[in-house]
Amino acid sequence: MNISEAEYLAGEQVSEVKHEFIDGQVYAMAGAKVNHGRITGNVYSEFRTHLKGSPCEPLGPDMMVKVGTKYFYPDVIVDCNYDESQPQYTDSPILIVEVLSKSTSRIDRTTKRLAYINMPSVEEYVLIEQDFVDIEVMRKSDGWQSTHYFLGDNVEFKSIGLTLATADIYERVNNQDMVEFLQGK
Repeated sequence: MNISEAEYLAGEQVSEVKHEFIDGQVYAMAGAKVNHGRITGNVYSEFRTHLKGSPCEPLGPDMMVKVGTKYFYPDVIVDCNYDESQPQYTDSPILIVEVLSKSTSRIDRTTKRLAYINMPSVEEYVLIEQDFVDIEVMRKSDGWQSTHYFLGDNVEFKSIGLTLATADIYERVNNQDMVEFLQGK
């Protein structure tokens, strides 16, 4: 059953469960695992510290991004022109980060990627695996070509002028790559 954008936004204000809205259809979001939360928290914290005092601000997983008639909840975004008159969503992020899980990977790599890279404001789209160490960064300035970063690499977020070590993004994450990395130290 299709619903209107207005019905979706009204329902989302009172819902205890977050939903994404794609082409008139509403999709409930699954709860995140601890590693997902750790990665999201690490990225958000680093972005917040770096952007303090600038016009840009990181927004967490409760902020929707509106793309045409679609609404998504990315894990972390950076917005430099947030419109306070529309507190439910933004349509002007410059950087979008999604932490992947088995249940979200397909839509993050297809539907969301296509939507995000076609937003005029978006300069970078970042996909972070939680079950192993792999960070994929796509930049408008590089024609949306993928660059992958692994343990020992530094990830450059060009849109906000920040470089982070992959180990900092995966701090406290318990997956096989991190276990082996920490044992090797």
